[in-house]
Amino acid sequence: MQVLISNFYAKFQTLITREDGQDLIEYALVVALIAFAATAGMNSLASGINTAFSGIGNMLNTYTA
Repeated sequence: MQVLISNFYAKFQTLITREDGQDLIEYALVVALIAFAATAGMNSLASGINTAFSGIGNMLNTYTA
């Protein structure tokens, strides 16, 4: 039983100290952060564009009336 626990502990230690997958996780977090910022920014941008086009439409209606 001691050998089994010792082997498990050794494998667990090598798993903890490995750094193979860290780069992939970091890139995924950066991509997720950029996607979140773009989504949050698009709502504000879409609102501004909608307001601008509504203003232009109202101005055109006053000139044609």
